[in-house]
Amino acid sequence: MSESSKPATAGWTKSELARRVAQDIPDGACVNLGIGMPELVAHSLPEGREVIFQTENGLLGMGPAPPEGQEDPELINAGKKPVTAIPGAAYFHHADSFTMIRGGHIDICVLGTMQVSATGDLANWSTGDPGAIPAVGGAMDLVAGVKSVFVITQHATKTGEPKIVESCTYPLTGKGVVSRIYTNLAVLDVTTGGLVVTDLAPGVTMEEVREKTGTELTDGRQGNTAAEPPAGTATRGVGGNK
Repeated sequence: MSESSKPATAGWTKSELARRVAQDIPDGACVNLGIGMPELVAHSLPEGREVIFQTENGLLGMGPAPPEGQEDPELINAGKKPVTAIPGAAYFHHADSFTMIRGGHIDICVLGTMQVSATGDLANWSTGDPGAIPAVGGAMDLVAGVKSVFVITQHATKTGEPKIVESCTYPLTGKGVVSRIYTNLAVLDVTTGGLVVTDLAPGVTMEEVREKTGTELTDGRQGNTAAEPPAGTATRGVGGNK
């Protein structure tokens, strides 16, 4: 069967993937969301779970997007999209926002990526090509200061190249900073022994995930080979000390 005639691999849609990420965010966590797919997580929390969202432009207690026609141009997230503020929300200076981030007061950040390595290196701001984005922005502060870094991404590029690789070839945002990777095909923990698959999307096999990944994987799902805890659990775990 030719590549063009192969059936598309099943997996989570973007909204389903956001819900899968949200399942792993504990009640009471303080969370920062990156731009793009990470923003979907804010609308995907399980019913009854309270999570406080922080946006680095100066808001703690970010709410969902307002109904059309009720947008406040002065109330936006870091991606310049209209948001609301929940009861009890706090506004503060940009510098104070980054003091929260750099001081280790944010439990989790959810970021998109271009590449993630087998050791948790993150490259999510530039391909290094001429004319690429000239600066890393707040992501470098987030991965250095937040307790746990979750990545949400498609497993491969539009041209089929793996985004999960042995070693990143793009400029790094941070080295050894990613705790867990969520893709449309699987959930992977970054451990001291490499990447461990802990969950598969419906209709996806371990073989398919391995084929679309640019590094070795361990099957750590229940009933399979036991895996080490995530590399970030001891030092960057949710609710723990950095």
